[in-house]
Amino acid sequence: MFKQVNSRVDEPQIRELLEYAAVLEPEALEEALGLYRSGAGQLYGYEDEGGIVGLIGFRVNEARELEIIHLVVRPENRLQGYGRGMVLLALSHANPDSIAADTDEEGAQFFRSIGFQITGLGGGPYGEERFRCVYNVDEDNEE
Repeated sequence: MFKQVNSRVDEPQIRELLEYAAVLEPEALEEALGLYRSGAGQLYGYEDEGGIVGLIGFRVNEARELEIIHLVVRPENRLQGYGRGMVLLALSHANPDSIAADTDEEGAQFFRSIGFQITGLGGGPYGEERFRCVYNVDEDNEE
């Protein structure tokens, strides 16, 4: 079940998942919690097997671009379609013109596998390679 969990960001299972997403930047966890607590970003959880197995955090800007801020699935639940499913559910919920995410190499491989276009951005603050991943919804509708 896909449901909004902004009000639950302090629950241990949700904090734990957000910690996976913020592993390189310790201050990023507190920033994320503030973003979702304030409602500036939407945080949805995918509940299965009696608990939250994944989270997707996003916001939609004035250009109708859905920016994925966080996408994380518990390690033991990866490669089972939860990540792809959460992207599709966010797409149907927000109805954007495009979807974008800035991510690392592992994230870029995932987004490429579900049809996103990938562009290298160079090194991040910790020396890791960063990528911009974009999916144009309008192109999909023209086919």
